[in-house]
Amino acid sequence: MIAEIAQSNKIVVEKSTVPVRAAESIMHILRANQKPGIHYDILSNPEFLAEGTAINDLLNADRVLIGGEETPEGHQAVEKLSWIYEHWIPKQHILTTNTWSSELSKLAANAFLAQRISSINSLSAVCEATGADVSEVARAVGLDSRIGSKFLQASVGFGGSCFQKDILNLIYICENLNLPEVAAYWQQVIDMNDYQKRRFSQKIIESLFNTVSDKRIAILGFAFKKNTGDTRETAAITVCQTLLEEGAKLDIYDPKVEPEQIIDDLTHPTVTESPENVKKAVQIHSDPYSAVRATHALVICTEWDEFVDLDFKRIYQSMMKPAYIFDGRKILDHERLQQIGFHVQTIGKKYQRAGLLRSWGIVPQL
Repeated sequence: MIAEIAQSNKIVVEKSTVPVRAAESIMHILRANQKPGIHYDILSNPEFLAEGTAINDLLNADRVLIGGEETPEGHQAVEKLSWIYEHWIPKQHILTTNTWSSELSKLAANAFLAQRISSINSLSAVCEATGADVSEVARAVGLDSRIGSKFLQASVGFGGSCFQKDILNLIYICENLNLPEVAAYWQQVIDMNDYQKRRFSQKIIESLFNTVSDKRIAILGFAFKKNTGDTRETAAITVCQTLLEEGAKLDIYDPKVEPEQIIDDLTHPTVTESPENVKKAVQIHSDPYSAVRATHALVICTEWDEFVDLDFKRIYQSMMKPAYIFDGRKILDHERLQQIGFHVQTIGKKYQRAGLLRSWGIVPQL
């Protein structure tokens, strides 16, 4: 369309989050269709915006990255785009590179962030096996100025549209460049994330005496992270899929995700071969207290702030006994929950089930 409409020289800025030589592909198409006398400059300007904080990320960017061809025309195009950003971004925060460096930097940034999450999640399994506390380990490691504390919060696993997609993109590039060892290294980041989601799901089943058949389980949070309604690659899908396959009945609440989206995700052909059975086993709620009523267990899948402030005494009274909480985001006060009477399980710390009764179905106080 650009080639058809353009009447003069153009700078085309590519901001794709799937930058497998995207700028090069755009240039090839434009040059194949360009009109005589019209010149195109293609710039790579990947975005580093996070869902829920995108406007702030744009206005107060850590850096702006602009990649262009290493030609006089390419340098001029980079300067013109830099001039636009300099209206609100300090010039020292605007980095200029060649096109390949710019596109690869976007993949590398997300790969490094995902790698940190998988690294701390791998240690959470070690902590549970040894009696260590992954939060204490993460704090000790994060105080090292060479490492820092960001993205060292153990959890049920990362999700969203970017991390897995960009790592798979990086793996694809490595395989095409005949770098199988490098591809395998980054594949392990995804493998560890998948393992963490399966491991957490299995912990729920094992803690409930190795069966969740016909047991009602409340799922609080379905988005891949707080402050968004995005469910792409959310860990909640894996957790729900596993529990449904084992015969559980699910009561789901999320403050932003539409009920239709939850059902669509859980009945997708890649998740289940029996969508009608899933629809019968899943109930969507507009209120967290409704979701937990008469359930055997409560599972935190998204770190919504409102979950921290819930009245857990009221929740405990309304649940079947013994009442379980599985905190997949490590956001709750676990000691307080145990004092109330909950049996608590979380990521990266082993809790003892003192005085646990094996009798199920004790009527809740509604």
